[in-house]
Amino acid sequence: MFNKDSEKNKDSEMRFEEILTENGVANGSKIANGNRIIVDKETGIHYLFSWSGYAGGITPLLDKDGKPMIKPNNE
Repeated sequence: MFNKDSEKNKDSEMRFEEILTENGVANGSKIANGNRIIVDKETGIHYLFSWSGYAGGITPLLDKDGKPMIKPNNE
């Protein structure tokens, strides 16, 4: 059941690309935290994924005009 999907994903190109990873520990405690910037290859939109412990969230990155940051297709 799950193997079919896994095999299909191996042959196809991944839609999302991780371009930055920052990992750390919160204030000397043992709680892992971090940030990732992920780009949707189909739309070019950048997303920030941030987490701490078991909690996390994702949001599009915005430019100074409040519009989504978009990576041009040729970059």
